[in-house]
Amino acid sequence: MAIPVQAFQLDPRGQGTLQSRIQQMVAEGILSGRFRRGEKLPSTRGLAQHLGVSRITVTLAYTELLANDYLQSKGRSGYYVSDNAPEPPAFDPQTAREDRVDWSRAIGQKFTGGATPVKPQDWASFRFPFIYGQTDPELFDHANWRLCALQALGARDFGALTRDYYDQDDPELLSFIARHTLPRRGIHARPDEILITLGAQNALWLTAQVLLTQRRRAAIEDPCYHALRDILTQSRCHLSPVAVDEDGIPPDRIPDRTDVIFATPSHQCPTSATMPLDRRQALLNRARALDALIVEDDYEFEMAYLKPPMPALKSLDTDGRVIYVGSFSKSLFPGLRLGYLVGSAPFIREARALRASVLRHPPGHIQRTAAYFLSLGHYDALIRRTARALTDRRRVMEEAIAAHGLTIAGRGAHGGSSFWMQAPEGVDTEHLAETLRAEGVLIEPGRPFFSGAQPSGRYYRLAYSSIPMARIAPGVERIAAAIARAQSALAPAPAGG
Repeated sequence: MAIPVQAFQLDPRGQGTLQSRIQQMVAEGILSGRFRRGEKLPSTRGLAQHLGVSRITVTLAYTELLANDYLQSKGRSGYYVSDNAPEPPAFDPQTAREDRVDWSRAIGQKFTGGATPVKPQDWASFRFPFIYGQTDPELFDHANWRLCALQALGARDFGALTRDYYDQDDPELLSFIARHTLPRRGIHARPDEILITLGAQNALWLTAQVLLTQRRRAAIEDPCYHALRDILTQSRCHLSPVAVDEDGIPPDRIPDRTDVIFATPSHQCPTSATMPLDRRQALLNRARALDALIVEDDYEFEMAYLKPPMPALKSLDTDGRVIYVGSFSKSLFPGLRLGYLVGSAPFIREARALRASVLRHPPGHIQRTAAYFLSLGHYDALIRRTARALTDRRRVMEEAIAAHGLTIAGRGAHGGSSFWMQAPEGVDTEHLAETLRAEGVLIEPGRPFFSGAQPSGRYYRLAYSSIPMARIAPGVERIAAAIARAQSALAPAPAGG
């Protein structure tokens, strides 16, 4: 690969001759790791013209670097970083620069410090990854996704690939969502009532920014999706956690003067509870009495494989007070970062303007590729294949959990891809997770999902979307053994005889 000539800049404060400064500039690029072995340098003529110096000056600098084995010459091909050039240090080299900014004073608002846990990027290298939301390579349709991506790169779709939509979206993707995806949830929406987002989390952020101020109050489920709580905390609104029960958020516990209610009726996050129809209606009635809006995060409705999903809350809404959040990141793959917002046109107009000021629009190629994958039937085939696999894995997981006496605190009646588990009294699941990680087992501690100064440490989540079925039972066995060891450590020592 050729190093662009723009990567070479002479420091105007540099000392010494032009030749020595050019030589030092190239050597520092190699020593810092910016220029790598085998990469081609600009021609002497090109670099001389760029730096505004004579060609002989650059030639002499290159010659000295050749003698010191920083560079090598390949005949008429040009100059390259030598295969014997010094390796850059494994650490970042110290420079003379000193940061004199008081960042504790300069930063006006902090976005760090939330409860969002750090998930291991190498989760696939673990033998027993009970990790939620990742893609199983055995289930994903690589071939057809690749074909759709190539089709979206074709001349016919040159405009979709290259043009700036500004604040608009791919019309083909919008059309599919409006005609196919939303009607399956009982929702009917016009294109001006739909906005494509970078996943459900981006949709939630846009919604919070548009609807909430420091004077307004938001009600959230407890426990809830930890990233949502971070988003609302950053918005500086008043936050009211409402403890969920086996049917989700109880409407009568939502405080007075609540402006926005965030809920996950189809699959409560993280307990997987499904809100029954009568409670959905009660939630709508409570919101109407409060003159509040409801944000329905329907992040996993495609995972309803045991029986048909309940009607979306949005489909029951006759007042226009429900804002619907959907996502393809769970059903396709999380790296896609593609979701959508559905709401009344005045709300979508403001969310669209905010999105345009932050990122304009999701990449056109990604939108068109997804539109092809959806419209050609590959998506529905993937959902059916995934449903069959998850049905089998869920059965094996339930059998293993029962065999080892573990406690399920919540399971999705309609399906889902995880179990919400409860550890015995005194067992801290964060410590449990660290112990299991050393044994090749990944679980998700439940503490980040809870609000309050002292969130519960007894809960944990076990997902079965990304672990091969044959490894589920051995993995659960290891979890049970680790819990038994933790309990044994808690037991008081027998009295001396």
